[in-house]
Order: sequence, then structure tokens, then C-alpha cells
Amino acid sequence: MTNTPILEFVLKNYKNFNSRATRDALIAYWKHIDAGGQMFWAMAGAMSSAQLGITLAPAIREGLIHGLSVTGANLEESLFRLVAHNSYKDFPEYRYLSKQDDTRILNDRMRRVTDTSIPEDEAFRVVEKFVLPMWARATEKGERRFWHEYFYELVLTMPEDLFEGKPEESWLLAAARANLPIVVPGYEDSTFGNFFSARANAGDCDVSIAKSGIEYMTALYKQYAVLSEGPGAGFFQIGGGIAGDFPICVVPSLKYDVGVSVKPWAYFCQISDSTTSYGSYSGATPNEKITWDKLTADTPMFVIESDATIVAPLMLSALLECKRHPAEARTLMESFTR
Repeated sequence: MTNTPILEFVLKNYKNFNSRATRDALIAYWKHIDAGGQMFWAMAGAMSSAQLGITLAPAIREGLIHGLSVTGANLEESLFRLVAHNSYKDFPEYRYLSKQDDTRILNDRMRRVTDTSIPEDEAFRVVEKFVLPMWARATEKGERRFWHEYFYELVLTMPEDLFEGKPEESWLLAAARANLPIVVPGYEDSTFGNFFSARANAGDCDVSIAKSGIEYMTALYKQYAVLSEGPGAGFFQIGGGIAGDFPICVVPSLKYDVGVSVKPWAYFCQISDSTTSYGSYSGATPNEKITWDKLTADTPMFVIESDATIVAPLMLSALLECKRHPAEARTLMESFTR
């Protein structure tokens, strides 16, 4: 029996349209990793609530992902899934909910995210009990940290008997254990960003204990220098918005603003179910990024117009097969791409 059934399925069946883009992006991703390159992920949307951690966490552990840019919501929602998984409620027929139905969900202290919901008491309030003392201690000591560092400490020190989700499926826990480089641009736009603002407004903590987005970019300058060594750093993007727009700018900013020589991104792939276009909310097409010196004409570029909750786990599962059985993966790719 083959050790790479998912990879073989993709190579055999994904021939045209978005399936071809998926296949080609997968092959190029693996060839970049296999050659010693690194991959930086940008994750927008509600991927943590959609349980992308099932495949994202092992991909982090096995060295397929080397840095992340995530929204504040994705960061905290990975923790929510870990501590409150059994209290989530799904709404598979969400398309047919009425305003009254959603009002009942509100009154049940659930916060709907498409077809699932985050339980306020079991998620928000449980995490709140841990994070507020952490912020208070930082205020007392005059410490300043990046937003994700508070969540790293929290997930690493929280009693494991509070975990309802599977620890091996928490990408935040995997990233924290690996001390993976992360940027969280616009973290203010999240549940705990709002909570932090309220606590700072009340005088319970000092707003300066959370480092700014500008400081995230200056940290990314240094991180990119390491990530881009050797064959360079690839950029894998889910969705649009600030999670992708912020980190991809590190290349032209280093080149034009800082004034140092820097490698361009060595690979680019975006998965989005909103068509990319010039000026689109979902992000510019890869060619437009050439004009901003983020990519070059030689950069392998892929746009997969599909649902990331379908495509990303498929690609990650195939890539995990490649990582575990590299020789077999190479042979299989050669046989299907001759």
C-alpha cells in the first residue's frame, strides 16, 4: 500500500482549473521545502474556529511552516477551541436561520461563526481569568511584550486538565512549543483586543504592555533575514486583508525604507473564495504584487479560488506525506509530471 495516498489522489485527479492550481501549488511548495527553503503562512478568516489546527498543528511540528501572520481572532480562537471544544454548538443549516434564531443564539450566550459558535462562558470567560492577571503583572513590572507572547505563555502554562480539545490539534500550542515567529497585525480587532482596551480604559492594565504593529514590522525585518536564507522564504496566504497585506510588505520595506539588500519572496500562493482583482478586498492578483516589488516575474505564483477549509487541509495532508516519505513523494511527482 502506498505511503502517499492523498498526494497520489491529487496528482492523478487534479488536472484543470482550480484543481490544477492546487496540484501545482502543492508540488511547488514541496519542492521549495525539499530544497531547504522555508514557508511563511498568512491566515485570515475564521480558520481556527473551522479547526484548521487538525492539519496545521502537525505541519508546524514537522517543519512545513516556519512563521505565521494571523489575525487576533485566529490567535485567540485556537485557544478557545482548546479550552472549550465540547461546549461549541454547530448550526449546519445556518443559511436558513432567521433574525429571531440568531437572537436566541445571542441569548444562549453563544457567538456564531458561520456554522459553529463560540461559547462565551466556557471560552471567553475562562481565558479571561488567566489573561487579566498576566496583564496586571506586566503592568506592575513595566514589561512589554508582543500580543502573541501573552498567548504563548498562557497556552504553555494553563493547566492541561482545562483542555477539552485535543492538544495535538491546537496550532497555537504547536507554535508556542516551537516558539514559532508570529506577527499579529491589527490584533485590536479581536475579542481580547476589545477586552484589553476595556481593561486599559478602566486602569486595570497599561496599554503600553502590548507592543505595537510597528514593532511587529521591525521584528519581522529580523525574522525575514533568517527565513530567507538559502533558497528563500515562500508566502502561503489564506484569505485577504491585513493578515496577508502586512507581512508581504516586509520585502519592499526592507529594500526601499530600510535600504538593505533583500531576497524577494520565493513562492506565493493564495487560497480565497473571493476572486482576487485589482483593488479587491480579497487582495491583489500576484502580478500586481510585482509592481510593488513583493514578488518577481520568476516567483512561482498560484491563486486557488476555492474554500480554504477544503483546500488547505488537503494540501497540508499531502505535504505531511511528502515530509514523512520524501523519496516516494519525489518519485511520484516525477511520474505524474513527465
